[in-house]
Amino acid sequence: MKGVAVLGATGSIGASAASVLERHADRFRVVALTGYRNVRRLAELERRLHPEQVVLVDDGVDAPSHWQSGREALLAAAERPDVDIVINAVVGAAGLEATLVALEAGKRLALANKESLVAGGPLVLAARERGGGELVPVDSEHSAILQCLQGAGDAEVRRLILTASGGAFRDWDLADLQGALPEHALQHPTWSMGAKITVDSATMANKALEVIEAHFLFGVFYEQVEVALHPQSIIHSMVEFVDGSVLAQVGFPTMELPVLYALTHPERLPDDGRRFDPVTASPLTFEALDPERYPTFALGVEAGRAGGTAPATFNAANEEAVSAFLERRLSFPGIADAIRHALDTVEVRPADSLAAVRRADAQAREAARTLIEQIS
Repeated sequence: MKGVAVLGATGSIGASAASVLERHADRFRVVALTGYRNVRRLAELERRLHPEQVVLVDDGVDAPSHWQSGREALLAAAERPDVDIVINAVVGAAGLEATLVALEAGKRLALANKESLVAGGPLVLAARERGGGELVPVDSEHSAILQCLQGAGDAEVRRLILTASGGAFRDWDLADLQGALPEHALQHPTWSMGAKITVDSATMANKALEVIEAHFLFGVFYEQVEVALHPQSIIHSMVEFVDGSVLAQVGFPTMELPVLYALTHPERLPDDGRRFDPVTASPLTFEALDPERYPTFALGVEAGRAGGTAPATFNAANEEAVSAFLERRLSFPGIADAIRHALDTVEVRPADSLAAVRRADAQAREAARTLIEQIS
């Protein structure tokens, strides 16, 4: 029995993890659950999964007396001695510190919080080295790459090809995007996800984050990572090898499979999830990424190439801009404008400490808010 802590359990990844853990209760014991402020959802998960520790991170919200609260309790859950695997599904840059704590404590980290590697990639890799922890991706694209790379050496890989649905506005006329509203952006064509990542899919910010994440996870140059639009979301990513062979990981769009693989890698467990049917899935099509439609993607990749604290700046500004869009304080095209302003404003420094990353994060948020207030 492996002890598991699920951080950010009340979100969409947490829901997938709960289903997987229930189906495999003979292999995994849920030790700790954390959520930000959704008391009802966290209580429901407590009844289903029977954890020893429940943490509500927002200590300003009323919660059952036997629960713990606050950021320190979240971090403590990530390093409990009876936890073998930490699923980090915390949303946004707030998940970075938990990632560092889990790896330094020698845990297997099933990482769904892509912002950890984006904002603090060098810090994450250093924490893994110090603590001897194991880093296994949960993102469907990176899980796909990991599966395709099994048994391959670094010198055998030519490029990684990440696929993207293109989001809710893939087929909209560009002239109509100025009037796009949150309810439009949240109508994802293939995936069921939280609000923030669904908007990120519409801007392709999520794909820029994934390019940066792939750079750190797999030790490849940015020139070796490409993106193709794949509207059906059936092929999750591909790996091209130096001999021209291409391997792809294929499956219907569900996060339960990558969660399960992150828990068991490199082993595979029999599971009763949805079976793949190539006839039902057909046809499979691909399109080039249009940079005019997705300016946020280019901004993110440029930040990744710049290195240092630039990716942290991109991520923080994007979080502020998406929040403003969801609150109807910013237009959809304004998301890219706010990010661009932050990248132009905040100085790039080495990402050599948590303090440096936090400083860039704070400065980026302030720069983005300034522009948002001017626009609104």
